[in-house]
Parts: sequence; structure tokens; C-alpha cells
Amino acid sequence: MTGQVKKIALDTTTFLRVQKWYLLAFAGIAVTIIIAQILIQQHLSSQLNDSRIINVAGRQRAFSQKLVKEVMLLKTVAPDKTLQLKILNDLKQTLYIWKTSHNGLQNGNDSIGLPKEVNSIILNLFSELNPHHKAMVNAVETILKEGGGLNIHSNSYADELQILLTNEQPFLMKMDAIVNEYDQQSKERLEKLKLKELLLFGFSLLILFLEIVFIFRPLSLQIRSTISKLIQSQEETENNAKEIKSLFVEKEKSLQELQELNFVIDNAALFASARNDGSIVFISKKFLELLDHSKSKLTLTISEVLTQNQGQQQYLHEILSSKQRNIRTEEIEITTFTGEKIWLDMSIIPMHQSSLVQSVLILCSDITERKNNQIKIEELTKQNYEENIRQKQLQASQIVEGQEEERKRIAKDIHDGIGQMLTALKFNIESINLSQKEKTKEKIEYLKILTSDLIKGVRTATFNLTPPELQDHGIFPALQKMTHELGKLTGQNILFENKASENIRFDSLAETNIYRVTQEAVNNAIKYAQANYILVTINYKDNILSVLIDDDGKGFDSAILDQAPKNNSEGGMGVFFMKERIGYIDGRLFINSIPGEGTRVTINYNLKLDGSK
Repeated sequence: MTGQVKKIALDTTTFLRVQKWYLLAFAGIAVTIIIAQILIQQHLSSQLNDSRIINVAGRQRAFSQKLVKEVMLLKTVAPDKTLQLKILNDLKQTLYIWKTSHNGLQNGNDSIGLPKEVNSIILNLFSELNPHHKAMVNAVETILKEGGGLNIHSNSYADELQILLTNEQPFLMKMDAIVNEYDQQSKERLEKLKLKELLLFGFSLLILFLEIVFIFRPLSLQIRSTISKLIQSQEETENNAKEIKSLFVEKEKSLQELQELNFVIDNAALFASARNDGSIVFISKKFLELLDHSKSKLTLTISEVLTQNQGQQQYLHEILSSKQRNIRTEEIEITTFTGEKIWLDMSIIPMHQSSLVQSVLILCSDITERKNNQIKIEELTKQNYEENIRQKQLQASQIVEGQEEERKRIAKDIHDGIGQMLTALKFNIESINLSQKEKTKEKIEYLKILTSDLIKGVRTATFNLTPPELQDHGIFPALQKMTHELGKLTGQNILFENKASENIRFDSLAETNIYRVTQEAVNNAIKYAQANYILVTINYKDNILSVLIDDDGKGFDSAILDQAPKNNSEGGMGVFFMKERIGYIDGRLFINSIPGEGTRVTINYNLKLDGSK
């Protein structure tokens, strides 16, 4: 009793000691993980601020160039006062954003998410930059003060423009230096984080090493000792089992016989036995009920009881009277006494007995329902296959019709636009009479205008067919170019917003299809939406490329999208081909519209990195 108490106390002590060291080791690892996560989260927050600052600082260069460009545009559009006022308004907005961002980079600005700058190196760089910035701001403000009465031919405009051009290059160079300094500081913070992570990683490895030495190794020795004792006990158990096994041999034989009998009872509710001449020895009541016979008909042969069809009777008589020695299994359709057709899974078992009283045992299962279901499945499979073929044929014909309509449209554009201008160009050239100098001069001026329109028409046609930006630079610049060109051609307010951090290139087939679907969505908004603006937004996040086309037009009932597409003079195939194109590249297309509020078309494409450029 004392030994048992000591053993229990020893086990408890060992368990408590191992438990304590385990808790200490896990606590150490948990602390290192928590500290590492805190450091990583702090660094991520810092990286977000750095990214925002670098983005705003980099954008300052673009705004400085935009200011100079808009000031120079004032001279280009001088005759048109309305356009001049519009450019002045844009110039005012650009100057406001530029000044706000410049001040926010130094003193902070909560509205655009900029903290106050405390780094002396960056502040010194800004102090060198500020004179150029101030000179450019003063020049633009002077131009804005003149407003609609601005005289682009005056010395004042020329002086202010010269100030802008003189300070633009130094501003860009110093702004590059500031952006580089922001990037360098971000890298230094990252290096410090790496060092802390390495120290924490080393500490975790040390804890794991101590666990192996002081916990896992002693525990493995104890487990090995326990396993040895278990093996010894197993050997003793096996010896005892051999002695017991002989006691159950006869019992197992009896159990096997009972299992065979249970199989016959459980799986052969439809069974019968017959003699060599086909006469019935016994047939189950359930079998008779299935065959629609009563017990008074037992004078018939087994084949006559099983079916009323003479051909089936002859076949059954042959296989039942054959001298086979092996079990035979067949699926047979029979005709009952009432004319009903049923299917039986029939097993014919020869019984070799000395008396030869019964020579054949017949075991059956009713499989009529399974056969009927199988036939229905085959019919449904055939119908489904034929329906798929019809759908494919319909889609193919619709695609061919759509392609033909596209060719007709291109041919019509070339014939009605470029063709007519070429004809007019030819007639005007032929009508030139050099002896009539005044008329010749007028015709030449007209030919210049006509040639310019012809070049514009050719560019528009080629742009609609294959935009060069798509192949050379990718989907991002191509969509920006498309919105810009369509805005100029149609006069509508078509905007483009790129929320992606970099220009991603991927499979050319996917780029082409996404471009065409976006183009179709924008054209639909131009033709039917009667919108004040059309906004194309592109974003790339978590390997998902998203393109959104929004308008504030009249909208429509989204239920019409579920109707079958039509191909006629009123259109109707556009949405069908949009879905086909996106489905072809395994993308997803969503169209949401509310009458009177506008429409949103969303394109999502899962970008495969192994196929990207």
C-alpha cells in the first residue's frame, strides 16, 4: 500500500513538473509571437502612412506639370472665351490641391491623411524647394486674378509663364529628392524590423531547444520504458489468446452456417426449387404474389409460372434444364399472369443431392424499379445532351450573326464616313483650275480641312478596331485612352479613375476581352443612358482585377437581362456578347440598374500570376 502511494505521488510529481515546464515554454513562445505581431502591426501602420506620403509627394510632380500645361493651354484656346474660363477653373482647382498637398506634407493634414513632418533632412529639402513652389504659386495666382479678362499676348502673361517654366525643372528635381528620401527612411525602418524579428526568432529557437533537452527527451525515455512493459504484456495476452482460440473454432463454424442461412432468408425472399423436368418442388408465397399466381397453379412447370411469354418460357426451360455445375446469374424480363412486365435478377444454383429430388434452386430479386429508373435516366441523359447541342448551335449562330453585324457596322462606318470623304477629296482635286487662283486657294483650304477630317476618321476607325495602347502598354493605359478619346468624340463627360498601385500586364486574350466588354458598356451608356457623366474605375487587389462602369442615367429594368437576346436593327446582342467574352476567360460580369438612378456594370477577373507579364 505504501509503495502504491509512493508510485502515485511520483507520477503526480512528474506530471506537475512536466506541466510547469510546458507552460513556461509555451508562455515564452506566446510572448515572442505577441511581440512580433505588435512590431509587425506597428510597421504596417507606418508603411501605410509612408505609402500615402510617397503617393502624395509623387503626385506633386504631376500637378506641377499640369499647372504649366493648363497655363500654356490658355494661349491655345484664347479665341474661345468659354473654353478659356473652363481652363481657368481647372487651373484654380489644380492650384488648390497642389498648395494643400504641399502644406500637408510639411505641417500635416488630417483630411488627406498626412502627419506632420518632423524629419530634419526632409524639412531642409522642403526649405530649398519652397522658393520655387512659392514663385510658381504667385505666377498662377497672378494669372487667375486677371480671370476672363486675361490677355495672353500681354507681357504680364508671358512673364508669369516664364516664371513657371523657369521654376518647374528645379521643383521637379527637388521633389524627386524628397520622394527618394521618403523611400530611404521607409527602407531603414524595415531593416530595423528585420533585426528585431531575427532576435525574436532566435529566442523562440532557444526555447524549443530547451524543451527538447529538459522535456521531450526525458519524456521519450519514460514512454520507451512504458512501451516495453506493454509489449511484454501483449506477448502474455497472445499466449492466452491461442489457448482460448481453440475453444471458439466449433462455435465459429456454427456461426458461419447460421450466416449462410441468414443470407438466404434475408436476400432470397423470392425463391423457388424445381426438379430436373421443370416441375415445382416449392415456391415462396411472396414469389407467387409477385407473379400474380395462386397456389392452385403449382401443377405448371417453373418456366410457365415465371412468365406467360412463350419465347421467355422456352429460354427459361433451356437454362433451368441444362446440366450446369456453376451458379448462373441473369437479369430477365418476364410477363406475369395479368400481362404485367417485370424485371428479375435471377440466380440459378444447382443442387447436387443423392436423391435428385430437387436439382435447381432459384433466388430472385425484383429490380423492375431500378430498370425503369435506368431507362428514365438514359432518356433524360439523351434529352440533356440534345438540349446542350441545340444551345451550342444557337450560341454559335448568334456569335456568327454578331460578328457579321460588327463587320456590317465597320463597313458602313468606312463607306459612310471615310468613303464619302475620299470621294469628296477626289472630286475637289479634279475640280481645281490653276488659272483661277482665288477659287484654287479656297479649294486647297477646304482640302486641308477635309484631309484633317479624313485622318481623324481613319484614326477613329483604327482605334475602335485595335487600339495600339492595349498591345503596347496593357489594359490600364488602353482604358484611359479609350475614355479620353470617346469623351472628345462624343462631347460627353467620360471620366477614368485608376485605383491600382501599378500597371499590371497579363494574358493578351484576357486584356482584349476585358477591353472590349468595357468598350461595349461605355458605348451602351453613351447611346441609351442619357447620363450626365460616365465613370470607368479600375482596381487590382488580392489578385482580382475589377473594372466598374457607372453612369447616372435613366437606368432600366434588370429583369430584361434574363430574356433571350435578339439580333435586329434595335440591337440586343451587346449584353449577350459581353457575357460570352467574360465567360470565355473565366471572369464574372454583374449588371445592376435602377430606373431613374443609373447603371453599374462590374467586371471581375482572377489574375493568374503564373500567366501575367
